[in-house]
Amino acid sequence: MLIIGAPSRFPSTVRAYYSDGRDKAKNAAARGAVATISIFLPEDQKRQPWAWVVPQLQAGYLAWLDAAHMPHDVFPELRAGAYLSQHGAEMLFAGAPKTLEQVFAAARESRPQAFPLALSARIHRASIQTEFESPNIVGELAGSDPALRDQYVVYTAHVDHLGLCPPVEGDKVCHGAWDNASGVATLLEIARAFAHLPRPPRRSVLFAFVTGEEKGLPGSDYFAHSPTVPIDKIVANVNIDNAPGMLFPEKDLHVFGSEHSSLMKNAEAAARQIGYELSPDPFPEETFFIRSDQYSFVRQGVPSVWIGDGFDRRDVVKKWLTTKYHTPLDNISQPLDYESGARAAGINFLVGYEVAQQEQRPTWNEGDFFGSKFGKEQPAYTRK
Repeated sequence: MLIIGAPSRFPSTVRAYYSDGRDKAKNAAARGAVATISIFLPEDQKRQPWAWVVPQLQAGYLAWLDAAHMPHDVFPELRAGAYLSQHGAEMLFAGAPKTLEQVFAAARESRPQAFPLALSARIHRASIQTEFESPNIVGELAGSDPALRDQYVVYTAHVDHLGLCPPVEGDKVCHGAWDNASGVATLLEIARAFAHLPRPPRRSVLFAFVTGEEKGLPGSDYFAHSPTVPIDKIVANVNIDNAPGMLFPEKDLHVFGSEHSSLMKNAEAAARQIGYELSPDPFPEETFFIRSDQYSFVRQGVPSVWIGDGFDRRDVVKKWLTTKYHTPLDNISQPLDYESGARAAGINFLVGYEVAQQEQRPTWNEGDFFGSKFGKEQPAYTRK
């Protein structure tokens, strides 16, 4: 049995890493588990009500197939998995050595805990598997410097959303206007801006519109494993998801992942040029760092960033997350600030442009958690 999330004492992005279900599944399988049961802390259940969670789970799981026609990054040793509501969790802990409240208290205090439950379970699984194709869409702008044009900055934005959802006000289509039509529109405009420069940047630029982000990042993960150019030639990824500035005029932004590499300097320079402040992660409990496409590149050793809304107006974003996220209400009729979104698009453009122009490729910070875990095989893992 696993508690969803990770200890709050961890730094934001490290907390996100240890929240990743893939790594939890890998650890469980390596230690002999044959199934997992996941439960939520009560405060997390408030953020993600059970009535919202169930349709997400019923939508199914998606994995890309490797050259042997096998699903990537799955663990056959785990024969089944289940999620429990608060009521289900209470039933699970009947007769256990510790009460559910004690378990939650220890989790909040980041104290390790492991003990046998008093129950056993018999699980029957019935699966329906379907194969289909959903393309990534990639464009390339060749660089102008003969010495650097075989290196690439990759921009990403996901083109998928959820399709049909539980209806709201008679509408059962999850439109995904902010998540992520806004990011796709921003990336198209950035590509147009690069194409109209008097001279292309020194490095080449890839514009990747990836699929499947809402299903666990398989589109970007596939691209990061099988890129159209050698992975060691990809020097950085700039991801655009829920384009910043679309809900209100921004004065500050948060750059997910920038604290791990020299991309922080590029982000700071771009923010100064446009007039933004940079602020801490407004929602560390949401583990956003692992929930969008830049994380697929991080796992392949590529320094990556995702620029999002900042700390100052987090109440507005929080309300959106609890009322419109992954529902039909994320549509074109909601209030969207296009002028603010266009201004914020500038920082995404500038970060990638500066990386494409600078002499040295981005580097992981010395001793960095993600650089040490994923970056050692990449040329980008040069010590600063």
